Amino acid sequence: MPERTETESRKLLRRLRDTLAEAGAGQERLDRITHLIADSMRTEVCSIYLFRDADTLELCATEGLNPEAVHKTRLRLGEGLVGRVARTGTPVNTGNAPQERGFRFMPETGEEVFSSFLGVPIQRLGESLGVLVVQSKEARQFSDDEVYGLEVVAMVLAEMTELGAFIGEGEALAAPHQHPVMFRGATGQEGAAEGNVWLHEPRVVVTNMVADDPKAEVERLRSAVERLRVSVDDMLSRAAATDKDQIEILQTYRMFAHSRGWMRRMEEDIGRGLSAEAAVEKEQSAARARLQQSADAYLRDRLHDLDDLSNRLLRILTGQGRETGAELPASPVLVARNIGPAELLDYGRSLKAIVLEEGSVGSHAAIVARALAIPLVIHAERITTEALNGDHILVDGDQGFVHLRPEESVANAFRDKIAMQAKAQERYASLRNLPAQARCGTTISLHMNAGLMADLPSLEGSGAEGVGLFRTELQFLIRNQVPKRGELAALYARVLDAAKGRRVAFRTLDIGSDKVLPYMKPQDEPNPAMGWRAIRLGLDKPGVMRMQLQALIRAANGRPLTVMFPFVAQLEEYTQARDHLMRALDTEGRLGHTLPSKIEVGAMLETPSLAFAPRKFFELADFVSIGGNDLKQFFFAADRENERVRRRYDTLNVSFLGLIEQIVRRCGETGTPLSFCGEDAGRPIEALCIAAMGLRTLSMRPASIGPVKHLLRRVDLGEARSVIDAAREAGAQSVRSAVMDWLTTQG
Repeated sequence: MPERTETESRKLLRRLRDTLAEAGAGQERLDRITHLIADSMRTEVCSIYLFRDADTLELCATEGLNPEAVHKTRLRLGEGLVGRVARTGTPVNTGNAPQERGFRFMPETGEEVFSSFLGVPIQRLGESLGVLVVQSKEARQFSDDEVYGLEVVAMVLAEMTELGAFIGEGEALAAPHQHPVMFRGATGQEGAAEGNVWLHEPRVVVTNMVADDPKAEVERLRSAVERLRVSVDDMLSRAAATDKDQIEILQTYRMFAHSRGWMRRMEEDIGRGLSAEAAVEKEQSAARARLQQSADAYLRDRLHDLDDLSNRLLRILTGQGRETGAELPASPVLVARNIGPAELLDYGRSLKAIVLEEGSVGSHAAIVARALAIPLVIHAERITTEALNGDHILVDGDQGFVHLRPEESVANAFRDKIAMQAKAQERYASLRNLPAQARCGTTISLHMNAGLMADLPSLEGSGAEGVGLFRTELQFLIRNQVPKRGELAALYARVLDAAKGRRVAFRTLDIGSDKVLPYMKPQDEPNPAMGWRAIRLGLDKPGVMRMQLQALIRAANGRPLTVMFPFVAQLEEYTQARDHLMRALDTEGRLGHTLPSKIEVGAMLETPSLAFAPRKFFELADFVSIGGNDLKQFFFAADRENERVRRRYDTLNVSFLGLIEQIVRRCGETGTPLSFCGEDAGRPIEALCIAAMGLRTLSMRPASIGPVKHLLRRVDLGEARSVIDAAREAGAQSVRSAVMDWLTTQG
């Protein structure tokens, strides 16, 4: 690059920095900036458009157009050349603007027809904030150096906009991170909570965008990159010893960290006047734009790797982030793009709620959130960009809504909801020691789901009669290597100790699909929920299954043991898994270990095929537990991770209830104990209908036991069954409305 261009670039950035440092209101600063840019680039026009909402750009400052148009001229996203820049996130550079696709003449701005047009996006790490435009009468394309210079200025404007440097009149100049925002996500775990934001990975704020000493900045950058490379190499060395299947991901990190092109581009940015931090951020934004446009899905997936690495480098340069040792705020609500189970467990029960931009209803985070009884909202898009540490936040896990910096009227209504729930819980607590006996005299056995030692105290508090499902995979998910048999045996023994003689049904390892172990190579499956998972994986990896079964036997140490195998689709899978357990019992006996005093071996019925299994299956199984979540998604062919379809089908659909009825009948024919486990077991109306169809054991999260028991004790299951049958005979698609109407008549 010619020295003259470098000097001009640094000169422009210094003038921009000095202008931003001057006192004045936001509008005054913007006006000075447009004048400065037009003068420096020798153009008749410079204009700044900022978003006033997600779809509308507002002219916020101009040099060369009619000043009366400021805050009045607005463009829809994609409208005109300015809207095109905003929509695509890429520059438009033309010497004949009127002939460009999408050109729109705006007479209200008093503009003449300018031939030359250069527009660049004002964006920060993929978030579009507006468009910076220069225009001239002379018909010419702007040079690459001029385009680069305007992009750098736009990046500085984006950072300053985020920092609130341009607060003023006009909706587009409203103070950032101050107005109320509502996010519509999806329910990961029910419940409601009020608190203050704690960002798992706080946004790094770059305040020194421009630097006067390029050599010093290059030295800072090289030192920080070297520290980054050492940390990545250390992670890679540890993975090579204990975590071999993670090597591919870490090698991608290493490739980015050691990229000469990455380093060269950042050093060139510094040479043009940017600080080391600004150079990192500019290259991060540019790389994001390149990867997002790629047709290669693998390259697009590398965005997270690039962002993580760039953010690590920015934290080294600025000293910001979790490494500063900041303390959690009062009533912390964790906000993150995504989070692993081990990291989430580190926070423990101190969290009031969790909000994620990604995640799924069956993800690691959702499993831990349910275990800890913490409200969780997933798919709250862009909340990590909008939220700041300490922000007031309301989380409605029941509806999947999040209110950030809510207005007082919204907060008051939300507090009323929490108070009503608390009052209801007090009422449910009085039922703790009473049976879930319906008015007809039928008693339903209510059990709880668990997955952590921290769940077990809820056995006493909730009134649960036992643990209908203990998820054993959590202990595998939170480690970086396969846990040892002795560790598992000790854990399972503590679970049985805490249960104090109550029945605990241990579900063997249910991994695969969205529950991939950190040390297990992810399988490239087009539909992982129906792929290599649960019992299929266990039978193909008999060493892991045998180790877990031996740990369970040793944990029982003479006490009763209940084991159930997940995702069984046919008789042969159950008999093979049962044989593994029988052989493990023989081996443990020969080794001199005390065997369980009694053993129950069951299966989870989560696939429709098992409902049609040979009679021999129901004769062999000591019990069957319906896994409602999976069974419903496969019955309706509706992926429960897909928000477009997962709420489309009702549990109380007559077809699904017909399947439940068949399973009840088949278990009844062989005297096989049957239970229902899943989210629907913990919803009072659904629980009532499932019980009316003949289920006598339900397993749910501890907080649901009170509400379910409260309703069951007030109804006659025979009458409820009559209402269901009448709705079915009448041709209803779902019995929900009929049951709700009947409950209304019951008071």
